[in-house]
Amino acid sequence: MPPADEPPGHPDYRFTLANERTLLAWLRTGLALVAGGVAVAEFAPDLGARWGSTAVSAALVLTGLGAAVGGYLRWRDNESAIAADRPLPPSRVVPAVVAAVVGVLLVVAALVAVEVLRR
Repeated sequence: MPPADEPPGHPDYRFTLANERTLLAWLRTGLALVAGGVAVAEFAPDLGARWGSTAVSAALVLTGLGAAVGGYLRWRDNESAIAADRPLPPSRVVPAVVAAVVGVLLVVAALVAVEVLRR
């Protein structure tokens, strides 16, 4: 039952606020991935191979961009579902970001192994 001061049919504001917090978490994740990409480019310029640092940096920055855009799209879809009192749609953002991060980690692991074996 909605609170007395809320018009009938209006979604509970707590759902909207929770959805906004989730969007902010996606934005923080995207910024952290971009910062990681910048850090790799700055502090590990020759990671395993000449192209290693560039590839890892670009992948992290693109993954960060994808997380931010995907988080926004998820927020928008959830807002529509909340307003229409429908179930929330399934998220494709989580599996996509996980797959991208796992891919980057595998490349980094291979490049670090090359770097260590060279010494």
